[in-house]
Amino acid sequence: MDFKDFGKGLASFGAQITPFASRTLQYTKEQLGQVDDKTQLPPDYIDLEKRVDALKLAHQKLLTVTSHYSNEAYDYPPNIKETFQDLGRTVSEKVTLLSGATSPAEAQAALIAPPSAKPQPKTFSHAIARASLSSSQVLHQNHAGAGEDPLATALEKYALAMERVGEARLSQDAQIQSRFLAGWNTTLNTNIMFATRARRSVEKSRLSLDTTKARVKGTTWKLHGPNSAPADHVDEAELSAEAQEEIEKAEDEFVTQTEEAVGVMKNVLDTPEPLRNLAELVAAQAEYHKRALEIMNELAPVIEGLQTEQEVSLTPATASPDTTPTCRAMY
Repeated sequence: MDFKDFGKGLASFGAQITPFASRTLQYTKEQLGQVDDKTQLPPDYIDLEKRVDALKLAHQKLLTVTSHYSNEAYDYPPNIKETFQDLGRTVSEKVTLLSGATSPAEAQAALIAPPSAKPQPKTFSHAIARASLSSSQVLHQNHAGAGEDPLATALEKYALAMERVGEARLSQDAQIQSRFLAGWNTTLNTNIMFATRARRSVEKSRLSLDTTKARVKGTTWKLHGPNSAPADHVDEAELSAEAQEEIEKAEDEFVTQTEEAVGVMKNVLDTPEPLRNLAELVAAQAEYHKRALEIMNELAPVIEGLQTEQEVSLTPATASPDTTPTCRAMY
């Protein structure tokens, strides 16, 4: 075994681990309150850190909730038990098939027709649509009177409307995913992450600076007599040239890292993307609710018309006036 090469490798490893160990020791001493001479960060820098932390927290809080827009079934009732056949075709497709049915058997076959390319969406509106159409067919198949059952007809029209509302919701979700969630996740996981890394570099350089100061002062202060000033009051000019140079080098690195971090944090805070993305979220929601309102406003008079027709049909015909002469008139 070549102990010479082994020694070189060990020395190289030690050179890499020593700065880390020194910074760790410095950090531990600071946490224990054993360090008095700690390099302070500029007030403006600390203010930027607080603002970036607030921006990060705001993103995390809202994304925790709005990320559910990526889950199609976020409003799908958990107590519903729909079969594969229930999800096989759209309500519109089933209505088209039912319109050509001439018997209860054909109607049932239309309801359980082979599925289309993909299962139907699991949203609350789509679930209502499927349940309404199924209820409509139950009433149609058991209707014994003349004409169509008005409630069955109304349920079918309601089913078609709710399917359209469900499709509008899916369109909203797609817009939110691409125009809001993507942007806010990028800000959180990329822009703010860059700022976090820059801040870590600042903290690393600060610890290195304070470690260097502590080490250099501990080994290069001149010895003083009994009447000399305490070591922490010794003028910095009493440091050796090598010690001064080492401290200045660490200070330059600290200043450089701080300036870079300030620039990164300002870029994160000044970007208009988060507010622009939020505007897209609001626009997508507004468009969905507007579309849903339009659909329901179209449906409401149709349902009211069926209700009126039913009430008229159930109202007894008004009896014609009795023209039979009374006894008084006969005499």
